Amino acid sequence: MGSYNPGMALRATVHKLELSIADIDRGVYGDHSLTLAQHPSETAERMMLRVLAFILWADPDLRFGPGLSSEGEPDLMQVDPTGRLQRWIEVGLPEAKWIRKAASQADAVAVLAYGGHKAQLWWRAQQADLERFEHLEVIVVEPGQSQALAALAARAMRLQATVQEGQVWISVADDPAIPAVLIEPVRLRGAPS
Repeated sequence: MGSYNPGMALRATVHKLELSIADIDRGVYGDHSLTLAQHPSETAERMMLRVLAFILWADPDLRFGPGLSSEGEPDLMQVDPTGRLQRWIEVGLPEAKWIRKAASQADAVAVLAYGGHKAQLWWRAQQADLERFEHLEVIVVEPGQSQALAALAARAMRLQATVQEGQVWISVADDPAIPAVLIEPVRLRGAPS
């Protein structure tokens, strides 16, 4: 029998995701079987925004990083077969030092920011320092949309995502009674690749 020990580390919650993506804007289509580890301090909202980041930058070489448990590591990374880091993706409001590190190691860097007014304040504070990075994309998701996305979180998920004209529709594949979630990302910097 186990007993609670406050000094004992909490384990990540594992989520299984079957994700079907139809990105009409980029001509990217595919089915993905993914495993996400949700750190004990990570909210469902942040975890599902990592899923959204996967959808927005879907690529056969894209994978989830080590997450919150490893400071200074990407939330998602795209690594080519030779080991070259093609894309570093952060979710949240990273400090400029982490974006500088990412820019020095990857061909492209993307930030998927959220948090409403906090995200806008973060961008205003970071913008001047980050303008020099040519290959930096910054996208913001509004709170109501990210919270609606968080409501889809489950230990086992089957989701369908359609990207068209900059909008992302995400629905639960096996339950049409659950309304689809519309995400309208706001691009603050950088062009779609």
